[in-house]
Amino acid sequence: MKKLFISQPMRGKTDEQILLERAKAIQKAKVEIGEEVEVIETFYTDFSNDAKPLEYLARSIQDLAKADIAYFVKGWQEARGCRIEHECAVQYGIDRIE
Repeated sequence: MKKLFISQPMRGKTDEQILLERAKAIQKAKVEIGEEVEVIETFYTDFSNDAKPLEYLARSIQDLAKADIAYFVKGWQEARGCRIEHECAVQYGIDRIE
């Protein structure tokens, strides 16, 4: 079973929208990979209200390091954090679904 990292734009979206996108991404990834996946949780709920975006990005890169494959949700190219996650995946040889 592969460990799946999901990179998705979140700015300006409700939690409900984000979680719905994640669920769709997980299903698409299973089909693409052809097997069940272990999803790395990247919808963080334990940050304080004054946490900076870079704190979220730092944790997501740490989580990306655990992944076998990364799924980039539509629109990732327009999101600064997603672009950084993508570049990390490319540079460190993590398989990607775009």
